Amino acid sequence: MDSTLACLAAWMPRQRWYAAKGRLPSLRLIAWWEPPASTSEGAGEIVGGGDARVRTYLVADEGALPAVLYQIPVVARATASVDASPDHIIGSPEPGTTFIDGPFDPAYADALLALVTVGGQGRGPRAVATGHPTRIVPSDLSRSATVLAGEQSNTSLIYRSDDGAMPIICKVFRQIHPGLNPDIELQTALADAGSTHVPQAIGSIEGAWPDPATAGGTVTGSLAFAQEFLPGVEDAWRVALHAAARGEDFRDRAHALGAATADVHLSLAGLFPTQATEPVDRESTAATWRRRLAIAIAEVPAIADRREAIEAVYARATSVPWPPLQRIHGDYHLGQVLQVPGRGWVLLDFEGEPLRPMSERVLSDLPLRDVAGMLRSFDYVAGSIGLDHPDRSPDAVREWALNARRSFVEGYASVSGAELDVENALLAALELDKAVYEAIYESRNRPTWVTIPLRAIARLVGRAAAAA
Repeated sequence: MDSTLACLAAWMPRQRWYAAKGRLPSLRLIAWWEPPASTSEGAGEIVGGGDARVRTYLVADEGALPAVLYQIPVVARATASVDASPDHIIGSPEPGTTFIDGPFDPAYADALLALVTVGGQGRGPRAVATGHPTRIVPSDLSRSATVLAGEQSNTSLIYRSDDGAMPIICKVFRQIHPGLNPDIELQTALADAGSTHVPQAIGSIEGAWPDPATAGGTVTGSLAFAQEFLPGVEDAWRVALHAAARGEDFRDRAHALGAATADVHLSLAGLFPTQATEPVDRESTAATWRRRLAIAIAEVPAIADRREAIEAVYARATSVPWPPLQRIHGDYHLGQVLQVPGRGWVLLDFEGEPLRPMSERVLSDLPLRDVAGMLRSFDYVAGSIGLDHPDRSPDAVREWALNARRSFVEGYASVSGAELDVENALLAALELDKAVYEAIYESRNRPTWVTIPLRAIARLVGRAAAAA
């Protein structure tokens, strides 16, 4: 097993989903499991000839603080029979055997689909993986699988058949946590309730493994989630970006997006418990705002001159009534929404912010946090146009974003019934906090983009000062 861990440790830092870039993992094997023999070519067989062994390793990277638990599906084949792309080869832990990244091998792809759509249990030392189908799909169809390009924190496989059956997308969670993933919990509940604003849920896989944080005990958590795949459509980021670049009026589409967002929030409030906002909730939120601001000032000195103005926006927000807390999307932006002909806007990826602990992502929150996230996303469209097309009139681009933002809020208010506009004190504070977070992120990762959140901060505090 030492050779297997060494092989994985050398390969993981090159993967988009690996969280600790710039250093080698310090891995400990927690458990592994293999799919039911009937669902996989050669499941549990010794590699040799044309056979394949499908195995999913759960390994903790203890070099990270806190430790991160990864799910790593692997297909082991005889080296002589491997025809996979070098980009998808993990390595050779022993002579004559080659490890392939599971999602890029048909043996794993077939086993994954069978477990999530038919059910059953995969087992291994100290681990069990149970398939939970939620929608009946034909199991006798031949489906080909491709891996969705561009994902970072997870890996998704798209299954298509030649007979026109519903395409399926199955997301394999790379970082796993105890508890039901909110992506599964919220989307399944919304789909079962008849919402047209989310894809149909197909099924999921739940795992049980030893608790790496304690000396004993077992925890359960989500390993994969399959849902309806909507082909040939663009996400709202691309739709909005193209519209802004061409100077197209986006107000009607932004209004419809706001209405769809409110409809989903109303559905979530009916499906899950809500709770009144207490003074402790306000103070906890305000403390988070202040803590993030302190980090931002340390890393982005340009923010320091606006500290008092920013804190004034936060103080104003804590002095007005707050709506009840409820389940929300949690990581809402234009890239999380699809424009589907004949169906309208469809929301995706209810997993919450990937960097937040799962224990926080499942808590009730302010629905206006999602609204603020979308407002920041419209601002990023304008900022992106300004960076990529410096010949475009800055005033025209800003006017496009302003109209889209207002129309989105108006659409949200028309369905939610909330008295809401872009001047709302709580919404302004949430958007400002998001911009402060963006300044930190951009300074660390894309320094040339830091002007986008910095301009937003200046605008938001200036607007608040004028309204005071």
